[in-house]
Amino acid sequence: MKRLLILFMLIAAAAPAHAETPVILVFGDSISAGYGLTRVEQGWVALLQTRLKEQEYGYQMINASVSGETTAGGLARLPRALQLHHPAIVILELGGNDGLRALPIAQMRANMLRMVDLATAAGAKVLLLGMRIPPNYGPEYTEQFRAVYSEVARDKKLPLVPFLLDAIALSPNLMQADGFHPNELGQPQLLANVWPVLAPLLHR
Repeated sequence: MKRLLILFMLIAAAAPAHAETPVILVFGDSISAGYGLTRVEQGWVALLQTRLKEQEYGYQMINASVSGETTAGGLARLPRALQLHHPAIVILELGGNDGLRALPIAQMRANMLRMVDLATAAGAKVLLLGMRIPPNYGPEYTEQFRAVYSEVARDKKLPLVPFLLDAIALSPNLMQADGFHPNELGQPQLLANVWPVLAPLLHR
């Protein structure tokens, strides 16, 4: 009996330590990190976790978003996040800081494609959240930036939210004073923009 118990313990120790509850990894920048909100519970990621629970979806949310993150920074961090959390779904919300810093579009696209490849190779489905930027850098750069998301989604056959801030960005009552980040009133609309595209990826 003692030998059987020891054998069982050895088998259990050798088994992969993946969580039984599937993980949704949100991998974004300040918009998903909840920048400027007084409580983390106000953010759209926390609101998504609440909805999943209410609708009896058995997913755990992991928010690995970092304020100020670029696609290059995200690419550097992603392998470790995938190794730690083994997500079933990765919600990729990056690129806005690349655009605000006028970083090269070609490099942004390459970084995003590489992140998608890493996530899918790790067994995750990827949902891409699109962003747009003000026309400060001219119409050519602005349009090239916008097009990156649809191009990556098309090339990698990904579900896409074309513009995460749709119905928010032009509503001052839903935005913080900086004009870039949704306030607490805008967070439910962020979730409303994401949910219809995310829901088909979910399983009970």
